Amino acid sequence: MTSTENTSLCDEKNYELFFKTHSKVFRNYIYYKCGDLQQAEDIVQDTFIKLWKNCAKVALKKAKSYVFTLANNAFLNQVAHQKVVLEYQRTITTQQTNESPEFILEEKEFLTKLNNAIADLPEKQRVVFLLSRIDKKKYREISELLGISVKAVEKRMSKALETLRKKISNI
Repeated sequence: MTSTENTSLCDEKNYELFFKTHSKVFRNYIYYKCGDLQQAEDIVQDTFIKLWKNCAKVALKKAKSYVFTLANNAFLNQVAHQKVVLEYQRTITTQQTNESPEFILEEKEFLTKLNNAIADLPEKQRVVFLLSRIDKKKYREISELLGISVKAVEKRMSKALETLRKKISNI
């Protein structure tokens, strides 16, 4: 194998490795934007099909940003006429615990209010918040994924936390 074959995205092994390494991140990114896991998976699948069809045109080191751009554009095309609403569902299994029914009810109410508060965040703040807190991404990684500066990520995160504190402080 030559060195160009090792770095070609058209090589099935490189493509498969790229897919396995990055598909979950892409799916989560779109999921955080749309709140629909099936829609996110469909968008990512279509995006990777487009990547495979254009593999000769895309350098391996630029493939990540290319896929993010494709996925983001596909999402924007699908929901241009709709308001994006994010819904999280968390079921609390009520196994035998020492917790009182009142505590369990309060916890469910808190989670509902928290999920609603996160869903009400502006999209840019919500995406940064979820990438940081759910995917445990560092600000530098988020800035690379979204194509913005680290300072912009910090500002969005700060505003998201401030908004969440205001909405949840009375709970």
